[in-house]
Amino acid sequence: MNLNQKDDFQLIIDNITLSFGEVKSLTGISTQVKKGQIFSLIGPNGAGKSCLLNCINRFYQPDSGSIIFEKHDLSKFSSNKIAKLGIARTFQGTELFQGLTVLDNIKLGAHVRLKTGPFSALLYLGKAHQEEMRLRQEVESKIIDLLEIGSIRKKIVGVLPYGLQKRVELGRALAMNPRLLLLDEPMAGMNLEETEDMARFILDVNEEWDTTIVLIEHDMGVVMDISDWVCVLDFGQKIAEGLPMDIRNNPQVITAYLGEEESTHSRMG
Repeated sequence: MNLNQKDDFQLIIDNITLSFGEVKSLTGISTQVKKGQIFSLIGPNGAGKSCLLNCINRFYQPDSGSIIFEKHDLSKFSSNKIAKLGIARTFQGTELFQGLTVLDNIKLGAHVRLKTGPFSALLYLGKAHQEEMRLRQEVESKIIDLLEIGSIRKKIVGVLPYGLQKRVELGRALAMNPRLLLLDEPMAGMNLEETEDMARFILDVNEEWDTTIVLIEHDMGVVMDISDWVCVLDFGQKIAEGLPMDIRNNPQVITAYLGEEESTHSRMG
């Protein structure tokens, strides 16, 4: 790929290899994500999808290869500084503070954007108080409304159903005001109605916030409906990528991920 082509992409993953002892989790993974895309990673359990997200936000250090985000070499940044570059993440399971309210959990996501020091924040004085008020207004006017959780904003997270907790976790990631949002199975464990709601929220974030999204998801109906581009991993290797319709009809993908016994339509329609 020449330099001019690279400039077209917001995220460039180049020849990433990751191993744990003798086990190779990723082997030579290369792909690119354009700004504003919904980019889906699919593949069987253990294919290396979450490992790749962990390499992007520096939870894992790849053995070789590079990851470039907006011309920043992410290998030069610690995981906590990745967030300041504009990359946010949700996880397969919820990573919320169960004893705090919905609003407080979401506001915690914005700590990387606050400019006041820890001392003034602790005392809740001066600029810290002003920032807190601006943050609360921003969260309530943008994120709470977007995710339709105004009625539960003061409730303790630990008493909420799992589907709502996943929505709150998305809200906390959005509070970081990300340019790149990494979503690791955001619909896992949800019923049909909750899944449809989450898909709608993801589309809204992508369209209204102009946020690039890298999504891991097993629900092929959702993947085919909302993705701009799909990358398929199997046993730590990329076996295909392309437009959703191309992936839907790719024989290698059907064999590796969907299974030959079920029709493509029933699993991906």
